[in-house]
Amino acid sequence: MSNKAIVYVKPGEVEVRDIGYPDLVLRDGPGVNPLNVGRKCNHGVILKVISTNICGSDQHMVRGRTTAPSGLVLGHEITGQVIEVGSDVEFIEKGDIVSVPFNIACGRCESCKKQDTHICTNVNPDRPGSAYGYVDMGGWVGGQSEYVMVPYADFQLLKFPDKDQALEKILDLTMLSDIFPTGYHGAVSAGVKTGSTVYVAGAGPVGLAAAHSAQLLGASVVIVGDLNEDRLAQARSFGCETVNLREHDNLGEQIEQILGIPEVDCAVDAVGFEASGHGRDAGEAPATVLNSIMGVTKAGGRLGIPGLYVTGDPGAVDKDAKEGTLKIRFGLGFAKAHIFVTGQTPVMRYNRDLMKAILSGRAQIAKAVNATVISINEAPDGYKQFDGGVSRKFVIDPHNMIKQRSFLTTSQQVSN
Repeated sequence: MSNKAIVYVKPGEVEVRDIGYPDLVLRDGPGVNPLNVGRKCNHGVILKVISTNICGSDQHMVRGRTTAPSGLVLGHEITGQVIEVGSDVEFIEKGDIVSVPFNIACGRCESCKKQDTHICTNVNPDRPGSAYGYVDMGGWVGGQSEYVMVPYADFQLLKFPDKDQALEKILDLTMLSDIFPTGYHGAVSAGVKTGSTVYVAGAGPVGLAAAHSAQLLGASVVIVGDLNEDRLAQARSFGCETVNLREHDNLGEQIEQILGIPEVDCAVDAVGFEASGHGRDAGEAPATVLNSIMGVTKAGGRLGIPGLYVTGDPGAVDKDAKEGTLKIRFGLGFAKAHIFVTGQTPVMRYNRDLMKAILSGRAQIAKAVNATVISINEAPDGYKQFDGGVSRKFVIDPHNMIKQRSFLTTSQQVSN
């Protein structure tokens, strides 16, 4: 059986290839850790992928900003239907529709037992933590494909209680694999609570998810900053205040115009290491966001940092940044007694509650991030549009199962 997938070729280029139907063994291939080759996964399942999303983290690899090898199968945001069950799986059944946390976690190690599934110690021989289709994460095959193998199914998979309801809400539920929990984790890590004033750096999909999450948590004002006016318009569409950082290089002044004071209670970095400086002519400055959120967050405030930072960036602006060493004003953070929370999101800590918020109609994450459905053959163009700054969250529909269920049709979304 064929299995179309999105494969990283070289900087700026992805393509659709047939990678072969998966089985319950991690085979050798691009990016697979040698110590993981041949790993048997009778605890796993095979999914028919219903939806799989393009993530900003994928773009870091596609831009050539990591050490990802050519041929790496991309994709860590996966929702699917179980079509094959391993012999050690007890509670997941064929036909179940499930969300897959992007963190691969065994459920057996000390980290997993503490709900720290983002730093599982049994799935990646190089370091704690793993993910599908991502560089230096153990080599587990990505899910931007028609079919994918998912290990540790009983522990990891979030089963939707009603299949028909799941398909009706699929554009929202597909965000549970990464983007919604990641944005929510950023807001929770920042200490957002009823009445909080919040600054979110970045109006890409994770920033928009963080902003919507801050609203769900009771924030009184959510301010989103970005260089892209179309993305800022999307943030305004669901009630956020915005700052165009290409037009204004003094963030504090802009916040003061909105709040009356030049600071917020807490802040979220949804940008990461490919940050740009503020102002019309500013270039890349990887520590910009971290320094700016320290500057505008009140003393004793918290900084949630779901934006990705890496230990290897071959395209960095200087030697230090190539190994993840950034010029951060840590003394400022110390002086203001800030609390920093970094690292991958432990998706399983949040996804069940966020699922209930979606199914009840409380959360409207698909609208917040402008979910746009495309076919797997359209994915390479989706990558190019996303890289160009379009304000959409592209949802790949490999089997044409969800296009007619979109809250808007693709043509309506593209015309927005």
